[in-house]
Amino acid sequence: MLNPLLETDARLSAQMRVAEKPGPLRYLSIFFAHSGDSWFWGMGLGVVWLVGDAAWKVLAVKLVVAIGITAVIAQTLKWLIRRRRPEGEWGAIYRMTDPHSFPSGHAARMAMLVVLALALGPVWFGVLLILWAPLVALARVAMGVHYLSDIVGGAVLGVVIGLLLVLLVPLDYACVVLPWLCGA
Repeated sequence: MLNPLLETDARLSAQMRVAEKPGPLRYLSIFFAHSGDSWFWGMGLGVVWLVGDAAWKVLAVKLVVAIGITAVIAQTLKWLIRRRRPEGEWGAIYRMTDPHSFPSGHAARMAMLVVLALALGPVWFGVLLILWAPLVALARVAMGVHYLSDIVGGAVLGVVIGLLLVLLVPLDYACVVLPWLCGA
């Protein structure tokens, strides 16, 4: 029963693929695929922490901590499940450092950020991420480093992690332990 689903997943994912097709859609997919990278978010939130007011500093610290938590959970699941990435040339660094594709860490990270942005504000940031997150996830399939089921699984994981962080974990603990991080 699982094999027909995996075959359909692989076929649909291959139909979405633009990694080997030159043109604007490929370049747009590359941009969105990389815009979900953790180093990109880390650098961006570092800039926010440097130039933002106290509220933005606190938000930046919370999001960096949440990104770290999400990364550990997603990577643990990837190494337990061990689903190989689709064959391809693009994304050599992903293929070398992280050969497993399920669940998509990018989709998990973006979905988690959507939940936290909606919960912590500002509203425009949450709305922006609601629009951005699916583009990042779909670009990962378009560039051939994930299957559709990888991004669906990653998105579900990210929403669950985001909700658990909002409901159960006081994300202020980083600011309590290291108050200078949050501008206090």
